[in-house]
Amino acid sequence: MEGWALRSVECFAFVKESPPSNSIPVWEAAMNQQEQSAGGIANARSIASAPYGTLPDGQQVDIHTLRNDNGIIVKFLSYGGIITQIDTPDRSGRFANIVLGLRTLHEYQTHSPYFGAIIGRYANRIAKGQFTLDGRTYHLPINNGMNSLHGGMRGFDKQVWSVRTEKEATSLRAVLTYASPDGEEGYPGTLDVTVMYTLDDANALRIDYEATTDKATVVNLTNHSYFNLGGNGSGSVSHQMVQINADAYTPTDATQIPIGTIETVGGTPLDFRKLTPIGARLANPFPQLVLAHGYDHNWVLNKPKPDALSFAARAYDPASGRILEVDTSEPGLQLYTANHLNGAFTGSSGTAYRQTEAFTFETQHFPDSPNHPGFPSTVLEPGEVFRSTTIFRFSTDA
Repeated sequence: MEGWALRSVECFAFVKESPPSNSIPVWEAAMNQQEQSAGGIANARSIASAPYGTLPDGQQVDIHTLRNDNGIIVKFLSYGGIITQIDTPDRSGRFANIVLGLRTLHEYQTHSPYFGAIIGRYANRIAKGQFTLDGRTYHLPINNGMNSLHGGMRGFDKQVWSVRTEKEATSLRAVLTYASPDGEEGYPGTLDVTVMYTLDDANALRIDYEATTDKATVVNLTNHSYFNLGGNGSGSVSHQMVQINADAYTPTDATQIPIGTIETVGGTPLDFRKLTPIGARLANPFPQLVLAHGYDHNWVLNKPKPDALSFAARAYDPASGRILEVDTSEPGLQLYTANHLNGAFTGSSGTAYRQTEAFTFETQHFPDSPNHPGFPSTVLEPGEVFRSTTIFRFSTDA
């Protein structure tokens, strides 16, 4: 965002789950067979697909696997583009899935808190479910208190995407497409969306978003993966450390809608400019933490120039040695500490998920931007192309 200069990033030295069942699901057995047949080498670069389930309306949902030459695996569904699994090694070379998820398609349909999904048309909240564009007021479904969250009742996370896969010299790519019809969830314009997942042999997962419209509309897309660098089901991430390249954030009201100001993180528990344990200040009575029941805020990223693909955040798990680094072209990042996971359901780990068991790095434009002219614009006009890129880099301190 204009007016916020990039500061030097402080350097520092870093001193496969299965469903809880006695049998392997059919889709997993099929997937394992395809993966093992990829040249007979466990770490051979490969792409595999298998049926995952069927929706009540008869649509088939597939699960796709991207495996790079180093053995890192990314699995995702055609339903919601949901990333169900990211297997990465710890400092000793032991692999574990570092994202939370659910066990069945039915669970993803009925009670997923957006685990791993593509979020759209508008990621985050829009106040009172309405905005005005070109003199017309549009009304959206109310699904989060008095506001609209993550695209409404049936956002992009609940749609079946078309998927094609491509194998390059040093990377694997999945191209997901979806055409959102005019008026879907109250948003104007037919929006044609492409999301590309690219896993390369440098151990980076790149997500590219593109969209076009035939009518003026608003767009804000992100991925909602819940990360636990200790491994899915390993417990609280409070000891894991986070750094966010941001001098400022957008404070919110009691409903988590930005009040319109941009304020410094200095002197607050939201100051993650240095690598800091997530739980170090969670009990602080700072009003913004109390309102959100933890971290659930938008940081205004330091950018060398608007839309630059630049460093946004990093996370580090001292126990496993795993490191996650994030670059993005987006102006904001939402750190969320799974504040509303309360043990009400069992995850793909076979354990009940609870608060602080994961964190998200949701790269985005700011919440409620359509109602704040001073925020970076989310308006997309006919003839324009919305483009956004986020890169997740996986490594260790070994």
